[in-house]
Amino acid sequence: MSRAPALRQSAGLAEQRVWSRLRGGAVDGIKVRRQHDIGRYTVDFACVALRPVIEIDGGVHERDDVVLRDYVRQTEIVALGWTVVRFTNETALAEPWRIDDAIRDRARVLGLL
Repeated sequence: MSRAPALRQSAGLAEQRVWSRLRGGAVDGIKVRRQHDIGRYTVDFACVALRPVIEIDGGVHERDDVVLRDYVRQTEIVALGWTVVRFTNETALAEPWRIDDAIRDRARVLGLL
């Protein structure tokens, strides 16, 4: 069973702000899903058409055990054909345009922009 609904309800400030920037195709009409299931994982944000995953990482992601878990998780997601881009909470809040740019960069790589 998907954890996505519960994760949407418990989203932190950075994730909420990112979602307000990305929802409804706000970045060049590119549709992004929030708390999207990929394989056995639920990612913060995903664009199905371009296949990038955007992860917003809080301080807990600096712990050794979480770093290892994130590595395994990211390796599996990449093996499914996705690209994973990670941002800290701080970057997401202070420089949110970097997330927009990551999505645009992926669209350019695929020749869609």
